[in-house]
Parts: sequence; C-alpha cells; structure tokens
Amino acid sequence: MTGAVWPPLPYDEWRATRDTLHMYTQVIGKLRLALSPFEPEWANVPLYLTARGLTTSPMPIGHRTLDAEFDLIDHALVLRSSDGAIERRPLGGTVADLYSEVTRALKRLQVHVTLSVLPSEVPAPIPFPEDTTHATYVAAHAARFFTVLTQVGIVLKQHRAGFRGRTTPVHFFWGTFDIAVVRYSGRPAAPQGRGVIERLGSDAEEICAGWWPGDARVPFPAFYAYAYPKPEGIEHARIEPDGATWSPGAGEFILPYDTARTLNDPDAAILRFLRSTYDVAAARMGWEPDLTEVATPRSHGAVASSGQEMQHE
Repeated sequence: MTGAVWPPLPYDEWRATRDTLHMYTQVIGKLRLALSPFEPEWANVPLYLTARGLTTSPMPIGHRTLDAEFDLIDHALVLRSSDGAIERRPLGGTVADLYSEVTRALKRLQVHVTLSVLPSEVPAPIPFPEDTTHATYVAAHAARFFTVLTQVGIVLKQHRAGFRGRTTPVHFFWGTFDIAVVRYSGRPAAPQGRGVIERLGSDAEEICAGWWPGDARVPFPAFYAYAYPKPEGIEHARIEPDGATWSPGAGEFILPYDTARTLNDPDAAILRFLRSTYDVAAARMGWEPDLTEVATPRSHGAVASSGQEMQHE
C-alpha cells in the first residue's frame, strides 16, 4: 500500500512542530514517570498509541487512576481521572505555558505530585517553566505525523506478534521521541553508560526495532534495529530490503522512511527489515530459534480494511 497511507514526512518542513510536540510529550512523560511504579528497563515510562494520539495509560493516584492523552485529531491534551473529572487544554503555545496549565489542571483534579522539570535525553535541555523557545504547533503537521505513527504502530504490532518470549508492547519513548518494540532473551547484560537511564535501561539482552521521525543529528525519518550487547561483526550482515543498511554513526541498522514508503508494498518491506535484522542478531547472540515459531488459529488474521479484507502473511 502506498499513497496517503504512507505520506511524506519531510523533517525540515515540520521540524518546529516536531520539537515543540517533543517537549509537550516530555511534560506528560514526567507525569507518568512520577506516578507509575518503576519497572525493569523503564517499562513504566513510555506512552502508547490510541486511535486518536498518544496516552499515558491509567496511572495510580491513591485509590483513583489518572490518564493523559494527546489527541492529535482534535489537537488537545486531555487529562481524565477515574472518578469522572476531566481537564482539556488545546495544543499550541509555549512549553512554559503548557507546563503551567498542566500543573494547575492537576491541582483541580486533586492530583498532588512534583514533576521533574528538566527534559531528558536531549542536548541543551530547557526547564519547562522557562521554555518559551518551543512554541510552534501546526496542526496539519502534527496530524500527518500521527498518520505515519499509526501505520508504523500497525506494522510493529504485527512484528511483535511473531515472538513467544518476553517482549514489550509497542510503545513510544518521549525521551528519544521514537516508537519501538523490544524483544528479550531472558539473559542479563552488563549495563552501559554511567547515567541512571542507561544503567537501568540496558541490563538485559535485547533486540530492539522501531521508527523515529528524525532529529537535528539524523534529519530524516527512518526505521531502525539494533541488538544489545552488539554482536561482533553484525554490521557486515546482509539484511532486507534493498536500501536498508548499517549506520556506523548510529551503531544500528536503518531503513530510511522515504525508501520504505515508496516501494510497491511498504508494509511487506518494513516487515522484511524487522525480521531480517532480528534473524541476524538472534543467530549471533545464540537465541533459541523456536522463539519465533508461533502457531496461530487457521481462522485468525482476516481484518477489515477500508471495506476490503487483508490477510496477514
């Protein structure tokens, strides 16, 4: 499928909105970090795709729960508590203004929490209350990003389904602003880096695949895949489809989004990238081959799509 399903997402065109939306998600990400019990590999912090945008999922606040959702169709931030209270704030304006309004909304919802105000995993972070730099929000740009994110999520869920071991849900990291799914062998790994994020997020063997919309260092959207710890010689492995390659700078395989979306069948090409990079990593790391041997019911797999039916591979 091509065309509107996989629209172009030129980094330079939507960069200002991308950077502002990134900081918006960091504000709500810090809320999720503060309210959710810690889970290994920071599994308590990501956001998740919905049919309208990105959500925290329910977070505990005493004997109630709270969720926050970026509605990227109506372009609003919505906070809801399990006792029926709701706060809604249109997206747009400075990060400082959004942060201030979120803290006031939390007080009205009787949520008493202290948030870290310094963005994570970005160069030269600006504390939220001082951030008047990021203030551009073009609704059409955010909506196009959500269209792409939705399609990526569909393919990543199909990839996730083909693994019987421990795996994450398809989730969105607000620190690095990317969507990913991670598979684990069950074996520990020596943590990398000295910071708390690296120490607690890299203590298990993993093979990760995902997509990012580009940033100042890699100014184009791309699918990516890597294994940790990095298997020796993996950079020389042959992967699919044509156009996918090893990036020495990033230390991982990449498939540029524009390469994938312009192929005759982008969905199939992306799945080949995800599967082939997993296969070369798993073989070098000695993972059990039956981890990807998943039987499904004969009747499973037909899903409605725009009035037609589509069969999984």
